[in-house]
Amino acid sequence: MKPTSFDLYRYSLPLSRSLTLRGTTLRRREGLLLRLSGEDGSEGWGESAPLPSFSKESLDEAANQLRRIVGSLIGREVTGDWVNGAIGRELDSIDPAPSVRFGLELAVWNLYASCAGKGLPELVTPSARTEVPVSGLIPGPPANVLEEARRMRSAGYRSIKLKVGARNVDEDVELVRDLGYEVGDNVSLRLDANRAWGYEAAAEFIRGVAEVDFEYIEEPLADPGRLPDLVHDLGVPVALDESLVGMVPKDLEEHRFARAVVLKPTLLGGISRTLRMAEISLRLGMTPVISSAYESGVGTAALVVLAAGIGDRPVPAGLDTYRVLAGDVLETPLGLPAPSVDVEETVNASRMVDVRGLERL
Repeated sequence: MKPTSFDLYRYSLPLSRSLTLRGTTLRRREGLLLRLSGEDGSEGWGESAPLPSFSKESLDEAANQLRRIVGSLIGREVTGDWVNGAIGRELDSIDPAPSVRFGLELAVWNLYASCAGKGLPELVTPSARTEVPVSGLIPGPPANVLEEARRMRSAGYRSIKLKVGARNVDEDVELVRDLGYEVGDNVSLRLDANRAWGYEAAAEFIRGVAEVDFEYIEEPLADPGRLPDLVHDLGVPVALDESLVGMVPKDLEEHRFARAVVLKPTLLGGISRTLRMAEISLRLGMTPVISSAYESGVGTAALVVLAAGIGDRPVPAGLDTYRVLAGDVLETPLGLPAPSVDVEETVNASRMVDVRGLERL
């Protein structure tokens, strides 16, 4: 299979509500879509969408890198061995921006799958699951949290996530206690502090919710270097998220204290690096949790595929951010938000991009 040409597009999607990330308020989600075309007429789509306040690369920088790297692929023979291993090593030597690497790898994987007559999940594992559970993300002010949790539980969600750290510690403790009582034993509770606390504030919160059964708390400390102390002193299960950015997979060996790792390919640097991190985390006894960075349907579909193929048990994926998009680049939007998503339907929908709403670059 040889890529013979490529097209690069820019999208700008409205959000259903404004989104504030580290002090930056977004009302639209912007990103890039890469279309690789093969000599047999097949196509492969990829997405590069730097996340403001989290990604170091700008959208323009990502576009320039994509043009340069993709141009070097045109006319080259792309084999299964290259897709499943050599591409990662080659990109390691080039070291493109994380979102660029994700978009490029996804386009190549999709093109190869189309040319080879395979489903994208087959490139991850021969025994991919057909359905992926989704962890619900509870939005809105505290007054709505319990009502939203009841709605999600009734809808069939078996995992929900609550952001903490934006309120004072006492308010967060009371809210999490009430939420734990509300969801009961049938729904797994995840907490995410986004590095909101110093050590003493985090310890106060953890002691306050000691009777609540939660799966883990993501990044509770402003100083992540003290996470091992927090785990040792209080026995709290923690998950790594921001700490993974810029980390190479082998560095996970130094973070055995973590219960889980939240893997976002747009921020980590693509499919191959995410798969390596998942493999190492499983070996270390950590739970890999595939999660989104507010990608469109093209990127989100790839996350569904990864979640379906990693590990030997289904782990709810962090895909509920898709509900924030008030539109999509696909002709038929994905079947989200929902407590679970069908893998084949998702992959099929992601192939049909509506280019009429895109700006060709």
